[in-house]
Amino acid sequence: MALSAPSTDPQVLITQESSAEQIFHSFTAETAWQLGNALRDRILRLPDGQRQPALISITLTGGAPHHVVFQAVTESGTIPDNENWVRRKRNTVLRWGLSSWTMRQKTVSGLAANASADQIEAAFVKKYAVPSATGGAVADEYAIHGGGYPIRVRGVDGVIGVVVVSGLKQEDDHQVVAETIQAFVAQQAK
Repeated sequence: MALSAPSTDPQVLITQESSAEQIFHSFTAETAWQLGNALRDRILRLPDGQRQPALISITLTGGAPHHVVFQAVTESGTIPDNENWVRRKRNTVLRWGLSSWTMRQKTVSGLAANASADQIEAAFVKKYAVPSATGGAVADEYAIHGGGYPIRVRGVDGVIGVVVVSGLKQEDDHQVVAETIQAFVAQQAK
């Protein structure tokens, strides 16, 4: 089954991410295992055109380095750079408490409709005073590409962890996590 297109409206995305449909009742290592496998299964069922080899990573906050509680590839074909994207997307979620896709849409919303990828990156670096090792337009430690998603638990303030998918188109990286979490939370409520 194909993924639906994610919203590009930052306010809609923020509302979705903090809705009851996206907040876990509890989150343990067993939850991470089940969610990670649900994500892997969902990605493997994507139709041609959306399906690509991907890296799935679930980490909990509260320490350095972050506590990885699930990490797997969907199939052969991922590359070492996927791990770099996971790290950068995770950092974005942890710093702003929003998905990496939402942060992209917040950045894009202030630019011309035909802004290039380089212009979007430069706007992000400038707007959020994000460091770049080269002094250029790329945020070395953060990524505003879809796929990093906050884990929230009822009764707990803030983000307790991060789910990241890297390898699909960025909008699909985001949407597969959002849709899988929504289905998972609904099942958890039963």
